[in-house]
Amino acid sequence: MKVMLLINPSASSVDWKGRMAANSALVGDHDLTTVETTKRDDATELARQAAEDGFEAVVVFGGDGTLNEAANGLAGTSTALAALPGGSTNVFARTIGMAPKITRAAAQLQAALGRTDTMRTFGLGTVKAPDTNGRHFLFHLGIGYDAEVVAQVERRSGLKRKIGQAIFVYSSFSTYFKHYDHRKPSFALDFPDGTSVENGFFTICLNTNPYTYLGRRPLSVTPDTGPERGLVTVTTKKLKVRTLLMLFGSAMGSGNRLRRSPNVDYHTDLTSLTVRGHKPFPHQVDGDYLGKAMELTVTHGEASIRLIVP
Repeated sequence: MKVMLLINPSASSVDWKGRMAANSALVGDHDLTTVETTKRDDATELARQAAEDGFEAVVVFGGDGTLNEAANGLAGTSTALAALPGGSTNVFARTIGMAPKITRAAAQLQAALGRTDTMRTFGLGTVKAPDTNGRHFLFHLGIGYDAEVVAQVERRSGLKRKIGQAIFVYSSFSTYFKHYDHRKPSFALDFPDGTSVENGFFTICLNTNPYTYLGRRPLSVTPDTGPERGLVTVTTKKLKVRTLLMLFGSAMGSGNRLRRSPNVDYHTDLTSLTVRGHKPFPHQVDGDYLGKAMELTVTHGEASIRLIVP
């Protein structure tokens, strides 16, 4: 195969050992070109160019943000996307069955490349603010509190590289007490069935499950995602410490208590929804902070990618 290996050298777990493992899995058997990102959105442009140049696959060695950028560059093309874990959490790579360690994941990829039974068509979620082209997401869109946590993590990128996932725990507490209004709701959600939630503090819009990982432990929010299904939204209508602790504890298990909570709105099989701001609210896709908006339109199935799975 004609393969591009796209590396984000700034990703948390990208080191010399990982580079050697990734290169060893691809060199020799394939026509390999290696490129590196140098700034935000580089992966989108590099992946788009790879598709235009006839590459059959783009292998991303980086974190979830880099993978998201590459997926946006490949959406609607015949060039396949493959993932190698190079970030601090690597949610999507692990969700599709890749090992969390680069050495094992590289062996999985080597076995999968070039086989027709490892290729899947994967539907993407899409979020658009007014007067923008929108952004596709692989596994989730976060709105409100969740997105502000991601913003705080991005402001501490150097610390993230040093302490890994612990930065998310620290930022969750810091955001709650210092950086987000947990008393007044920031947004409302309108659904295709005519129902609305007016008091939104924190929404996760999921294309896959789990929501994320804490070490080896998945945080499971919903059983209602899958290749033939639409998006799932989980919205907290209160943002108190005990509510967040309940949600976290439930997600460490099956998520049943979370979905039954009177403080949570739960919608499944969505092809669209609209988010209206009571004030500017933050949002993020696949762990990549996109800023604040007053309105968002979210859809599923507008675009898809070809995906290589182990």
